Amino acid sequence: MNHNLSYLHPYPFAKMATLLENSTPAHAYHEIKLGIGEPKHAPPEFALDVLRENLDKLCQYPTTNGLFELRQTIAHWLERRFFLHHVNANTEVLPVMGTREAIFSFVQAVVNHDDTVEQSTSINTLKDKQPPFVVMPNPFYQIYEGAAILAQAMPYFVPCTATNGFKGDYRAVPNEIWAQTQLLFICSPNNPTGAVMTMDDWEMLIRLSDKYNFIIASDECYSELYFKEPPIGLLQACANLGRHDFKNCVVFHSLSKRSNLPGLRSGFVAGDASILKSYLQYRTYQGCAMPVPHQLASIAAWQDEKHVAQNRTLYQEKFALWMTELGDLLDLRMPEAGFYFWIKVPEQFDGDDEVFVKALYEQANIHALAGRYLSREVNGDNPGKGYIRVALVASVEESREAISRIRKMLNAQNI
Repeated sequence: MNHNLSYLHPYPFAKMATLLENSTPAHAYHEIKLGIGEPKHAPPEFALDVLRENLDKLCQYPTTNGLFELRQTIAHWLERRFFLHHVNANTEVLPVMGTREAIFSFVQAVVNHDDTVEQSTSINTLKDKQPPFVVMPNPFYQIYEGAAILAQAMPYFVPCTATNGFKGDYRAVPNEIWAQTQLLFICSPNNPTGAVMTMDDWEMLIRLSDKYNFIIASDECYSELYFKEPPIGLLQACANLGRHDFKNCVVFHSLSKRSNLPGLRSGFVAGDASILKSYLQYRTYQGCAMPVPHQLASIAAWQDEKHVAQNRTLYQEKFALWMTELGDLLDLRMPEAGFYFWIKVPEQFDGDDEVFVKALYEQANIHALAGRYLSREVNGDNPGKGYIRVALVASVEESREAISRIRKMLNAQNI
């Protein structure tokens, strides 16, 4: 077995299961799941129709790079959404079976141990050859870390805290770390904090990439769940800087959150053609290709924006409801985008996220996620500790019910 498997942390939901294994839910209530970011809104029926109408095509082996029609549809969507001059459907777009597996395999493909250099004693007194760094926000989507570890790279965590707008202070990363970095993960809109990168943020990172020659991988799966202005993406930032070749920049997008189709396992990677050429070769050997019926359904979904706007409206309604009904009892911060609340634990629970999520389960039968499980301790501090993540994926009606239970629980604590 790969010995690096022993360095993987249990997944956050496994940690939650362990935390709650001796707890009893409030049986007076039905279960409300707000811990997992699995969309519950209805998927677009027209996409499901296309899927059903093309089930006979399951008898065909799909090609790794997918149908040209799908790549062209994605290219046109990128051009419209991010104001791009031109996206080459043959070289700058690659359909994938969801971004989770794509992010993992991308790291395996791009990490290059031949590029590691012998470092000075400022990093390692033994002057051994150092593993490359994969830099990522903290808290973070756990696949970033797991993929880095299994590629025998070293995760480097950039804390996302209230003091830096929950985006991370990348200017504080030491130059010697950047010098050995091969890949930087950015999640914008961020999971779990909802923070969004600005043009200035992107430009700073792109300049660092130029200086130290690392790849920027932007996870933009929540980009269509915004409340005011559409978030600027990495490729859009490249275009604004006149970098139409997207050098060292790739983005990951998915239909899971945008179109409520998590089970379709449909997404794409786009950007630097030279990187995608090598990544396509890797995926060809990996044998991971999207079934043709899924591709045809994906074309229909990417071509329609009406259902996406309706999706945003539902989330906006739920966020407004929570802010209005619970804003006096909880420290709720409206995210810039996404469908998560990153909530600071109330004082009556001693700021302990594990205690708070247990109370929600035992007193209200509501599932939430302890923030510390999404983060790693850096210099003695875990930036997720003292926060919980709540996914507003339940219906508006269930949201009202959850709010009612939480109000009752908090008011009882305040007596």
